[in-house]
This record gives sequence, C-alpha cells and structure tokens, in this order.
Amino acid sequence: MDKEHFRFYIKVCTALNIQPIVIHNELHTVFGDQAPPLRTVQRWSKWFREGREEVEDEERSGRLVTETTPKNIEQVRDLINDDPYLTVDEIEEQTGLSHGTVQRIISDHLQLRKITARYVPKHLTNSQKAERVRICQENLSKFKQGVWRLSDVVTGDESWFYHEQIGRKSSNAVWVARGGAPPTVVRRSRFAPRTLLCIFFKSTGPVLVHRVERGQTVDHEYYINNCLQPVLEEIKSQRPSQGLHMIKFHHDNGRPHVHKDVVSFLESEGVTIMPHPPNSPDLSPCDFWLFDLIKQNLGDQDNSESLHETVIKFMESLKKEEYKKTFDKWIERMELCINHQGEYFEHLL
Repeated sequence: MDKEHFRFYIKVCTALNIQPIVIHNELHTVFGDQAPPLRTVQRWSKWFREGREEVEDEERSGRLVTETTPKNIEQVRDLINDDPYLTVDEIEEQTGLSHGTVQRIISDHLQLRKITARYVPKHLTNSQKAERVRICQENLSKFKQGVWRLSDVVTGDESWFYHEQIGRKSSNAVWVARGGAPPTVVRRSRFAPRTLLCIFFKSTGPVLVHRVERGQTVDHEYYINNCLQPVLEEIKSQRPSQGLHMIKFHHDNGRPHVHKDVVSFLESEGVTIMPHPPNSPDLSPCDFWLFDLIKQNLGDQDNSESLHETVIKFMESLKKEEYKKTFDKWIERMELCINHQGEYFEHLL
C-alpha cells in the first residue's frame, strides 16, 4: 500500500471525526511497520481538517540532490532539535529536500545517528543510586572475604505466567512477498488465563516451584506457610548433614517479603537475609535470568496444573552449570552497579 492510499484513508477517517491516534492504531494493526508513524498521521489529519484536499505531495521547487547548503543544514538541525523522533521521510516532507540529501546532512554534517531509547525500571534518584551501591558493596565484600558463599544462597520471587503464548515481536516475524501485507497477531487480553508461581532456586538447581491458587492473595502469612517453610524443609532434605547452617535467603523488597513476621521467621530458623537493593530487578536472578528464560520456552498450557508441571520439568532439565553461571553473573552485576555509581547497567552487557 503506497503513501497516497494511506493518506486517503487518513482523509476519510478525519472527515468522520476519528482521532489520529485511533487512525494510526488501525493502520498499524493491519500493516505493521509499513504503516506511517503517528506523527505523520497527526500532521496529515491536521492538514485535512484545515481544508487540504490533495493526498499527493506538493510540487517541489526543484532543489538539487546535492544541495547541502548551510541554510538547509541549519533547517534540518532545527527540525531535529525540535523533535528528535522525526524520521528521514518526515524531514524530507517538511523541507522539500531529497531523501539522500537529508541523510547526508544528518550523517555527514550533523554527525548524528538514530538509536532506540532503552527502557529502565524507573528513574532513580541520587539517594536510590547510592543505596544500590551501598548494598552491593556490602554483599560483595562478604562474598569476597569468604564470609558468605554463593552455594549457600537461595533466591526466589513470584511471577505471572500466561497459559497461551503469543511470542515476542521477533518470534512473530515471517517472510512475505514484496509488497505483501504482514500477518496479524491479536494482542493478549488482560483477562487471559494466567497463573502465579513462586519460584526458588540455588546455584545447584531448583528448590521449590509453588503454584498459587486463583483468587489467593499472597500476604506475609501465606508467604511463610506456603513458600518459606517448604523451601527450608527442601533445603534440609537436600543438605541432611548441614541443614540450614550458613544458608542465606534472598528475595526482593515486595511487601510480603519485608514484613516483620517474615524477618522474624527466617531469623528464628537461623537463616540470614541477604539484602536486596530497592528498584533493582537487574540485581535479582529471577528477573534478569530465570523468568524470561522460562517464558521464552513455555508452550501453550491447558490449565494451571499443566503449566505448573511444565515449569518444574523445564527447571529440572536445566544443567547445574546454568544455575552456577547465573550466580557468577550476579556477582558481576553487583560490580557493574558499583562501577556505574548505581545507574542501571544492562545496556552495557
């Protein structure tokens, strides 16, 4: 579908008082990346509301392809400074310069390159960065001094797992004939069946995969009775001669995890709690490794029971070296956090 057809659709929808964001979403649902960007839809919708009739480009003034004059360079610079998300096509459309000229101005004269913005869990304050550094330094020093051993650490967390898998964007890519429309994938409903699992593991392998029944709230009492107690019993069975001696327990700062009754329970069992920095999924093995790995390899499941069994089998199928390697990377991540003054660092990995 060429750009004139897109513009005609925008014109018709605008005449029907349909908002640009709705028009863009409909086009993107059908045509995917071939659809014009939102800013283009908004601009043409505005022109049509103002009375424009033509969907074709206006006649240009005959500028040469090689016309990279100081005036044109400054014009492109001003457009990018005003909106750094502009595409080359949009700059071409607004300036009347050729596509090649715009590209040369951007790369050769302005020396710019376009990169994708990276997502971070949240914008950290200076105090939050300092706290991330402080906790990483304290934890690292204990491992390096031999006070703590990675083999004695149990880590865990909760995550939702959907029964039906739709795959990531990259896994839904298919080859189509040139000019052909891409296939569509229905966005998952927020009411789609899913199950909450509480998963705990050590550097030697899984310890517990607990399935939370639908409608059950995981408060501190539930967490103690259904997660912590079974985890500690399993550790005792795995280490009959040592029991809970020297065990360190790691979880994030979720409300049930930091409740005073949870802290008291673990202390009463002689288990040391390994501090976790706030706002730090990049420093939690469940978040930076395990949960994504499971979800990438999880097929469609009929119900919660089959999902639970499948996750257990998958975790048991992983080699011990994979678990140990993840714990070693955990140490590397603590060092990266310290070296980068508490900033998120995953873009460096």
